[in-house]
Amino acid sequence: MASSEIQKARVINELRGFIKKLLQDPQILELSLTITRRIYKENEQTGQSEQQVMARIANEISETTSVHIPEDPSEHSEADTLFLEVLKEVVGEEQALY
Repeated sequence: MASSEIQKARVINELRGFIKKLLQDPQILELSLTITRRIYKENEQTGQSEQQVMARIANEISETTSVHIPEDPSEHSEADTLFLEVLKEVVGEEQALY
């Protein structure tokens, strides 16, 4: 198996495990969205960098749910990064609607 195939399989397995966790505890999604909304709203006042905002979101999600996302972005798995990016997109799209 080529290294790219091994990498792809690892990412798929990680995403599969993450999706399973979300299905087992549906509150994770709502809590994560609530945290993301609040931190982005607070950031309008504080003006933190995008990296700082994502670190705060990751830290708070880890503290309040069964999902563990390292605070340091350099330690994020591909699934961590994808989850945080999707949260940001959803909140951004919500704000664009209003």
